[in-house]
Formats: sequence, C-alpha cells, structure tokens
Amino acid sequence: MVMCFCGKWAIVRTSWTVNNPGRRFWGCPDPNSSCGFIGWYDEPMCARSKVIIPGLLRTINKLPKAMDDIKEQASKHEKAMEKIKEQATMLKYYLVYSWIFFVVVLLFLL
Repeated sequence: MVMCFCGKWAIVRTSWTVNNPGRRFWGCPDPNSSCGFIGWYDEPMCARSKVIIPGLLRTINKLPKAMDDIKEQASKHEKAMEKIKEQATMLKYYLVYSWIFFVVVLLFLL
C-alpha cells in the first residue's frame, strides 16, 4: 500500500488521458484533496496501446447510441409486421367471402 501526501492510504485509479489511456495510478482517496496523482501503479504502456485504446474507447462509447437506434428500428419493424399480419388476415376473410359469394351466385344460376 502507498500512503498519500495527506496521510491517508492511496487508492488505485485509472487514467483516461490521451498519453496514458487505461493506465492505473495511485491517487488520493479524497476527491476534494489537492494531492491527486501520487505515482504509477503499473508499467508504462507501449506506443501501440496508446494509439489503439482511444479508438476502442470511442467505438465502445458509440455502442449505446447504436443499440438505441437498432431498438428503435426493431420497434418500427414490429409495428409494420403487425400491420401486415392484420392486412393478411383481412385478405383471407375477403377471399373466403368472395368464394362463398361465387358459390351462391353459381347456385342461383343453375
């Protein structure tokens, strides 16, 4: 464990800066304290990680919006499907009634 400058036990936090995305560091447990950063918890990241991680984070942050859009589209498609089912049922009734009418007309003509 690491002791903070203010005398409290430091906690492990995660940096999300451009230069250190996802890198963990020791920080003061008091959010109102001016101690802030104390030291790095893990080793420096390679250059490739510094390039890849921000892109991955942007992609992850876009996912909830994409999910909402997909859910909205699915809802619209479900409503359209219900409407089509209603129309299909109505057309089946029209078909049955037209055949009944056809048979009745044939019986009267014979």
